[in-house]
Amino acid sequence: MPAADTELEETHILGAKTRQTVVRVDQVDEREWLKDARVVAGLKQHRILHVGVAEAWAPYRIVRVKQSGVFFMGCIRGEGEILIDGRWQRCGAGMGCLLPPHGVNALAALSSREPWDFVWVRYEAVPSKRPIVTAASPVMAQFNAQPLLHAVLGLYHECSSATAAALHHWVELIQAQVMKFAQPYALDDRLSVLWQRVAENPGYDWSVAQLAHQASMSAEHLRRLCLSQLGRSPMRQVTYLRMRQAAELLATTSEKVETIAHQVGYVNPFVFSTTFKKWIGWRPSEHRSKSARSGV
Repeated sequence: MPAADTELEETHILGAKTRQTVVRVDQVDEREWLKDARVVAGLKQHRILHVGVAEAWAPYRIVRVKQSGVFFMGCIRGEGEILIDGRWQRCGAGMGCLLPPHGVNALAALSSREPWDFVWVRYEAVPSKRPIVTAASPVMAQFNAQPLLHAVLGLYHECSSATAAALHHWVELIQAQVMKFAQPYALDDRLSVLWQRVAENPGYDWSVAQLAHQASMSAEHLRRLCLSQLGRSPMRQVTYLRMRQAAELLATTSEKVETIAHQVGYVNPFVFSTTFKKWIGWRPSEHRSKSARSGV
């Protein structure tokens, strides 16, 4: 079972029964699983590398040790597991998952008797551009993937005959569905402001009481909102933002691990290293080493 793993390595196992429908932005990527994908250059307007629909059966298993860009998926049928916050978590029909950049992207089908059907959108990392993931974006939450599924299939079926203008509309529909999840209009504005403050100052010694005060609400109300909208407690959200910042700094700078630990709120580098391994999957130095390799 995936949950029993103690170490993760780059993996791409589809299995004999798995079927995928893929559209990509260009033919630069020469990996075998992309060779038959159709090409739509218009995906580039939203920095999308590829989109697709999967009917995954065990032993389907994907691990990307350097996920430089955002990965989004919506589950349509069946159930699989995704590595989130350092733990394998179940993702079933009616759920969406948004994995931020500079971390591990790992997912696995659970059954060889029924498929795990999902649709995905994979983004390119462009440092100069504003990412779709914000400090208040959920990682896993309820999501109706049917509109996204139809948009991806529409793009796939029309890309060989439709005009660029027509394909543009399919791409816009895909982007709109991802943004609906990544930046939900129903999210309490107070939470958006709060998590942006935390993301801008991860080194501060945050507590639940301080977070609640910043958000102008009670600690219990903050806890309920976080659980319903983000899927985690307030302090786990703080840890998530700290680890996300640390992973990005390790992947994009040459600063010492001790320096990065202090920047994200850890006085003790050992505690930071232990927490980082629990959430990301390996020690900070290992993450930096793995991030030096290319991978999408």
